[in-house]
Amino acid sequence: MARVQLTDVVKRYDDVVAVDNMNLDLKDGEFITLVGPSGCGKSTTLETIAGLTKPTSGEILIGDREVTNLPPKDRGIAMVFQNIALFPHMDVYDNISFGLRLRDFPQEEMDRRVEEAADIVQLEGMLDRMPDELSGGQRQRVAIARAIVREPDVFLMDEPLANLDAKLRVNMRTELQRLHKKLDTTIIYVTHNQAEAMTMSDRIAVLDTGELQQIAPPLTCYNEPANLFVASFIGSPSMNFVDGELTENGFVADDLDVEVSFAPADVGAEPGDRVTLGVRPEDVYLERTADDEVENPSVPLTAWTDVLEPMGDEIFVYLRTSESPEEAERAMSGAEGTADQLLMSVDPDSEIAEDTQVSVVLDQRNVHLFDSETGQAITHTVVGDQTGVTSDTGRAASSD
Repeated sequence: MARVQLTDVVKRYDDVVAVDNMNLDLKDGEFITLVGPSGCGKSTTLETIAGLTKPTSGEILIGDREVTNLPPKDRGIAMVFQNIALFPHMDVYDNISFGLRLRDFPQEEMDRRVEEAADIVQLEGMLDRMPDELSGGQRQRVAIARAIVREPDVFLMDEPLANLDAKLRVNMRTELQRLHKKLDTTIIYVTHNQAEAMTMSDRIAVLDTGELQQIAPPLTCYNEPANLFVASFIGSPSMNFVDGELTENGFVADDLDVEVSFAPADVGAEPGDRVTLGVRPEDVYLERTADDEVENPSVPLTAWTDVLEPMGDEIFVYLRTSESPEEAERAMSGAEGTADQLLMSVDPDSEIAEDTQVSVVLDQRNVHLFDSETGQAITHTVVGDQTGVTSDTGRAASSD
């Protein structure tokens, strides 16, 4: 096991900055996931830790050793890639032990490590099989076992489940969590799949355009996003956003007649400040059912149901805040940041139909406000004794 530290790491390719002033402090034995959209710099960050890419500037420590300029073989790491890349002419045993044979390990030691790794990833009795006799999940387990036998200080995993089907990905997520418990080793995992990040990680590091946006436990990133990007990226479906301004009595939108009952001073702001209100679909309620579920509802908002998406355990309801579809379409095609639509999540047994007028409220306990200019979070609730966000949810915080 080992602590991993990145200090002011920058990676440039000509005029493109792939990693911009990255600072991370990853705890010994921690499972941390780098997550973000394609091109955000997560794989490049992982490659600088692995030694596959040399940073333009900055320092990387694994344990108490500075490894910035060391080759991969001397860093005490093992890597699992998206492409499994097993040797097709070798059986499972030879694939797992390949790296050990290159380093001239004694046969007895190789046997011990391979058997232990096979037991951990549940490949007992399969060591004499060829790769083409294995399922996709079994081949991925072989790749993981090949990393385990090296007994590294740090495991690096670059989207190892991306090529598996949906059901197998869910099963492998569970197996990776069990693997982490058994090995108690530092794991740095890269994915664009937020479900993987949310379910497996001790902390997640959200990246965008090469910059660290927030690093915190998964539920902190979900419930207390540091900025608009984190709020929009974490959570599926995404958070609703409404641009507007603060008034003496709360919030009023330009395009939607939404008001919430709080004073701007409660969140360290002033009337007239331009802000973006964010609320997740599960915090939008039908007014007729809100009495039993919402302690602090917002002022009711009149809307019209547009599209219903039954999901089994819930129904996603797309709401228009203009009566006619034509008005909604005109509003949605206007300036960036304007919209005439809200997404609401309701129980599957709710009595609701398309093209029906409804009255909805927001749960003010879970209403977020963001500075429209900077995108930074102002507050994550507009009720109770609060004066804005706490410092540990801010951009690029490096600890819990």
